[in-house]
Amino acid sequence: MYRFYQSRKGNMKSVTDDMMETENESLQERVADLEKKVLEQGDEIVCLRSTLADVLRRLNQLDSRSSGDYNRASVPVRNGSGTSARVANQSNHVGAGKDSHGSASRLRQTAYQQHSGMTDAAFKDSLRRTASCAPSSLPQRRVVHYQSTGSLHSDSPSSTSISPVPTSPSPTHTPPPPPPSGGRTTPSPRTPQPPQQRPSSVASSSGSLHKRWSSTGDFNNSGITSPTGSLIGSNSMAIASRLATKSLFNLYMRPQQHQQHLLKHGTRDATYNEEEGSVRFFLRGRPIVLYAPTAIAETYDMLKVATAPQIRLKLEWVYGYRGRDCRSNLHLLPTGEIVYFVAAAVVLYNVEEQSQRHYLGHTDDVKCLTVHPNKLLVATGQAAGHDRREGRSWKFNPPPDRMAPEAEQWPHVRVWNSVSLHTLAVIGIGEFERSICCLSFSKADGGVLLCAVDEAPDHNISIWDWQRGERGQKITETKCSADTVVAAEFHPMDRQSIVTCGKSHISFWTLDAGGTLYKRMGIFENRDKPKYVTCLAFTQTGDVVSGDSNGNIIVWGRATNTISKFLRGLHEGSVFSVCVMKEGNLVTGGGKDGRLVQLDASLNPTGQETRVPEHLGPVRVIAEGRGSQLLVGTTRNCILIGSLDLGLTPVVCGHTDELWGLAIHPSLPQFLTGGHDQLVTLWDSMSHSVVWSKDVAEPVQSATFSLDGSVLIIGCTTGHWFVMDAETREVYSTHTDGAEPIQVVKFSPDGALLALGSRDNNIYVYQVSEEARKYSRVGRCMGHSSFVTHLDWSTDSQYIQSNSGDYELLYWNAGLCRQVPQSSQLRDVEWASNSCTLTFSSLGIWPEGADGTDVNHCDRSHNGELMATADDFGKVKLYSYPVIQPRSLCHTYGGHSSHVTNVSFLHDDSRLISTGGRDTSVMQWALS
Repeated sequence: MYRFYQSRKGNMKSVTDDMMETENESLQERVADLEKKVLEQGDEIVCLRSTLADVLRRLNQLDSRSSGDYNRASVPVRNGSGTSARVANQSNHVGAGKDSHGSASRLRQTAYQQHSGMTDAAFKDSLRRTASCAPSSLPQRRVVHYQSTGSLHSDSPSSTSISPVPTSPSPTHTPPPPPPSGGRTTPSPRTPQPPQQRPSSVASSSGSLHKRWSSTGDFNNSGITSPTGSLIGSNSMAIASRLATKSLFNLYMRPQQHQQHLLKHGTRDATYNEEEGSVRFFLRGRPIVLYAPTAIAETYDMLKVATAPQIRLKLEWVYGYRGRDCRSNLHLLPTGEIVYFVAAAVVLYNVEEQSQRHYLGHTDDVKCLTVHPNKLLVATGQAAGHDRREGRSWKFNPPPDRMAPEAEQWPHVRVWNSVSLHTLAVIGIGEFERSICCLSFSKADGGVLLCAVDEAPDHNISIWDWQRGERGQKITETKCSADTVVAAEFHPMDRQSIVTCGKSHISFWTLDAGGTLYKRMGIFENRDKPKYVTCLAFTQTGDVVSGDSNGNIIVWGRATNTISKFLRGLHEGSVFSVCVMKEGNLVTGGGKDGRLVQLDASLNPTGQETRVPEHLGPVRVIAEGRGSQLLVGTTRNCILIGSLDLGLTPVVCGHTDELWGLAIHPSLPQFLTGGHDQLVTLWDSMSHSVVWSKDVAEPVQSATFSLDGSVLIIGCTTGHWFVMDAETREVYSTHTDGAEPIQVVKFSPDGALLALGSRDNNIYVYQVSEEARKYSRVGRCMGHSSFVTHLDWSTDSQYIQSNSGDYELLYWNAGLCRQVPQSSQLRDVEWASNSCTLTFSSLGIWPEGADGTDVNHCDRSHNGELMATADDFGKVKLYSYPVIQPRSLCHTYGGHSSHVTNVSFLHDDSRLISTGGRDTSVMQWALS
């Protein structure tokens, strides 16, 4: 029996040794082949890396088995735990666990039992398939690495493969939470342990240990960078997931072509073809080819930097007012100026002298305004600026440097001097989540404190010591209300008292000596609780007066939260404003009925009242003017001055919806604007007044004057366009071309043709007759693959050049309505205007990395020396013309808070007009 056992033992050892030797040779050959492929096929490195790591791991494990498998296999397996204990004592592997040894013993027993019934070759083939395809259960070394269910490299801890280190940034790792009591977790980075002895075969094949990259999550944000430098986008994560499988099948998987590419973008990589005389660059991955005029092509140098013009712009006048959605934003200053805001500009307007000054410290929409008790200082709050690209708040992602200029793109409050226009403090950068909707200086202590309400979901109220440093110091902050807050005011007599109101509430706050705010809600008792408490004021005795959406006036006793007097139904609809006059009388303004009603100090009507004309809109705010005068702001963005006895006169008018249409009179200092509010307005740039205004009953998208200025063409968003007399406003005729907006309309230089660019991708050409009062269609130019954005006529009225929404520049024979396919043939054509943003002459208006939609409009001055642009970031820019260098310097001007939709020079180039989009403002710039 002993000899039989020794014979069987010798046979098994011989078979095992042969098997191990054959397996080692086979795997070593595979390693050599794979290493060669790694060197020759860099594109397949990501695929081969995982497979190579598996092969190296199995080779190391088989080498270890060859030195100890004979003794372990010869011991009968009686009990898993007992066998594991003995094997653990014999194993040279570091940190092998009980379960892994037990499973390893079972695996070896199964292989031996199968071998007893098959040939040696069959057994070797079976074992090779098991080693290469089945998940390994052999003892493995535990090392510090990042765990993942889908790995770019082998998940085996024993592999420190020769694959190159990825070039992506190091991943950040968050340790997993501690497991429940008695639970187990996946190994995570640990404190380094003292070195332990390892088999020489492992040490020689593995080399030194390094931190390995094994989580596809590390690359989710930036993509995977292969050793060849190519970028694998997020759509290629399926490949990485497939590589996580421990199988040699992955060796034969060809890498898929990357579906996502980094789009070439902007003029940074622009190239110049000297043979063709053309510049080539990309916008959103689309190639743009622009041909230089022959006179320029021979000496053109792209590396030159064009200087900014010597002429500059100065903001001369701002048309408009923001009353449609803002309150308490109209005040009279001791200088005789009324202060209000529109867009990102705060306007100080002297009505008597017909002059304006402007505070331009803000970078986006100004939403609220308050005047210091000394009547000299002003505080204004703004929304987030255009340069803030992410929707997250800085309150939770503070900037690294709150003093940097870009920090002022975030919601903040600015305190400034109304005489010098110098900024005294910038408060709350990084502290507000959205825009600031309410502001109030403390009054009883001379304006030491400033109260601000943030338009965050909780409408947080904060108190600031605004004079503490350049950035102020926040004393306290707390949740104000989950509902809308429309007003917040310090009590004029009690330093510690603040009152806020809004949707379904009025709150009375107390600020204690320790800087804590306590709130008491107003009690309406058995009276109907209004949907909104819309406005606040304080009587000369310190009582609080509120108006609400039911048209009621309520008096709240001083230092209480209960009603002392109730005046029901004074107005039809909401009471939007209550103004307490010097003599103690009150004037209330109705939102729906447009009435201004005077009450005496006891809240009894005096019988004096007036009404705002309906076309000017309902009352939004009432402020006290000089003497008995009243300042009234309306929801249709108008400001009126007058009295209850003599009536009201409009001094500021504006649009109420997005502005796109702009037309310059060909011979007078006048211009026309048209917006989605269905209004077209003719303005006089010298008197800064409205010549006339007309409601055309359709949203306006574009406009132009005829050559003599007697006829207007108004293009609408519905595809309709009107022919209108410029003086009498009589509509001569109405036409329809498609059902999409008419984006641009222009007469030819000789006045014989009219071109209309539509959002339906077509340009419609009409013949003009009877002094621009009759129009007959010639045809339509079809060929653009997207909507038409701009067009220009040649000086001889023979050709049209046009841009489209997908960055095309096409040329047309206007008389035939046929496209000219060879753009280079028209390189020397002289153009009567240059409003197309994609031409060789306007190449430099596109900043490096600019989006094709960033520049909305451009215009060349009539003397051909300047070009102005309007962009999506609220900026107006001035260049020297032609702008043919990719690196062209310019002057940049702020004031608009929305995308600037249009710019045009007046007929004599003395001024530039710009229109804002949603900020509804019109700005007039003087050239100097």
